[in-house]
Amino acid sequence: MKVLGIMLSLAAAPVAAADIVHFTTEDYPPYNFRVGSEIRGAGYDQVLLMMEDIKVPYTIEMMPWARAIALAETEKMHCVFTTAHIPERDKKFKWVEPVAVGRNFMVAHKGSGIKVANIEEARNHIVGTQRNDYTQTLLENEGFPKIDLATDLKLTLKKLQSKRIDLMPISEQHYIELQEKGEELEAQFVFSEQKFAIACNADFPEELLARMQGALDKLIENGTQAEIFETYNLRYSNFGLVAANP
Repeated sequence: MKVLGIMLSLAAAPVAAADIVHFTTEDYPPYNFRVGSEIRGAGYDQVLLMMEDIKVPYTIEMMPWARAIALAETEKMHCVFTTAHIPERDKKFKWVEPVAVGRNFMVAHKGSGIKVANIEEARNHIVGTQRNDYTQTLLENEGFPKIDLATDLKLTLKKLQSKRIDLMPISEQHYIELQEKGEELEAQFVFSEQKFAIACNADFPEELLARMQGALDKLIENGTQAEIFETYNLRYSNFGLVAANP
């Protein structure tokens, strides 16, 4: 693993700054997260292997999500991961995918007494998420009138635990992980399903994008992606909310 924020250059010869791919990401386990000064995760590991395969120099930096995705929108050689590929983002970026496929559960704090079976019922509650996350867009599109925005997922979770919000959408994988750690969460219903990807600037070079996609395809075809998922205990419940009520 590499130290957070350092240059991960894999080319033998010096290259111009314009040829360096700059990746940004956020703290969003199990896809990307900090362990001390390192970044790890199922998305992060795939990016490392892809870039090692194509021998292109790059950097990876972890930062708040709003800034991470804004850089990919505005800077030609920037890409952001692990990014949900939703219709509202489709034309804003060029895509390398799939890094993963996932679902979001709408969850409440266990013992809150809140029971909602669908989006219509959930609209009656205060729902929290992180600012500029794709779940904010989903909530807005579904007409949620009371959306509480925080800078990151951890702060939103703290608000749920302290009953400052009633509900929050959370990835299935992270939900299972938090339950195993003893967090008092209760899934209510499947809020969304989406493909996770690497989103690159709309002007990102097509030839380089194709090489990155080819490297990811190789990871999928030779079973490496599945092995990475296993490493990070990525698994899926059989909704029915099997994971919600073990």
